Amino acid sequence: MLLPEFPWDTLAGAKARAALHPGGLIDLSVGSPVDPTPALIQAALREATDAHAYPTNHGTAEARAAIAEWFARMRGVPGIGDEHLLVTIGSKELVAGLPLQLGLGAGDVVVHPSVAYPTYDIGARIAGAEPVRADDPDDWPEATRLVWLNSPSNPTGEVLGVDALRRVVQAARERGILVASDECYALLPWELDEAPSILDPRVTDGDLTGLVAVYSLSKQSNLAGYRAAFIAGDPQVVQRALAVRKHLGLMAPSPVQHALAVALGDEAHVAEQRERYRSRRALLLPAMREHGFDVSSDAGLYLWATDGTDALVQLDALSRLGILVAPGSFYGDRTRVRVALTASDAHIAEAAARLRG
Repeated sequence: MLLPEFPWDTLAGAKARAALHPGGLIDLSVGSPVDPTPALIQAALREATDAHAYPTNHGTAEARAAIAEWFARMRGVPGIGDEHLLVTIGSKELVAGLPLQLGLGAGDVVVHPSVAYPTYDIGARIAGAEPVRADDPDDWPEATRLVWLNSPSNPTGEVLGVDALRRVVQAARERGILVASDECYALLPWELDEAPSILDPRVTDGDLTGLVAVYSLSKQSNLAGYRAAFIAGDPQVVQRALAVRKHLGLMAPSPVQHALAVALGDEAHVAEQRERYRSRRALLLPAMREHGFDVSSDAGLYLWATDGTDALVQLDALSRLGILVAPGSFYGDRTRVRVALTASDAHIAEAAARLRG
């Protein structure tokens, strides 16, 4: 199997150019958190270091209970039980591996948004299926078996509301298609009141058949290094994936699962981190616009921007200011760049100053 080059490996030249700036490099090309992991989560990890036995692939009882309670409290999705969920090793491995774990292969189509994080495409290719970009159910090919949604979107920040999600669910159910919704930025809305889940009763009418949601604590809790995430939804889909994951030995470490449970039970640190990102966005977004960029950013950790030129031209121009971003070509749009808010307050302030000249 021949996969494309990992996109971020192609940024070496732009990164070196940006590093030549007298003020140094400001890396806004990746969404990796820079703020400390909250103390209560670090303490939880230390509490669970006596982890002499293998963890379960399904997830500890503590972690599963915390996930179910979190869905009811924070996402408005009651009734999640053990059969509906499992803990994963971060969300990227699940996104990349789900088509394979569900038995998709040659002749099957995996649909993902027209502008999207590249792992949806890679996951289809690894399984031997065909990835297809499509945003409208009317454009789904006949052989579609799995449709990925990403709301809020990485990179665009677009949020699918209840009506849009209901349309997707109705179309998928008419054709027996599974819908998987990547929702890891859901608690970071800026221009909207909420980013509803695909599992929300307003979307599903209480029926989770053919639907799963994927969630990660990397962003809301600064746990990217812990690899703490989960999937929930249709029990038949979850249990099928679980059966394969048992053979593959895919299991989150027990200490991480305890930390995940503690993190899900605490809203204060999530609110604190959200305000950090809100403050950084409030500094960087107007500076981008003053520099001549059109910017969209309804939710999530990125500014999706364009000055009207090709993405690689924008990448080069920003690198000469010492600012490294990700070109939209990574995501399927050669007219925009993705600018991450995951940098320190000082770096965001300096980036804004450089943009303003």
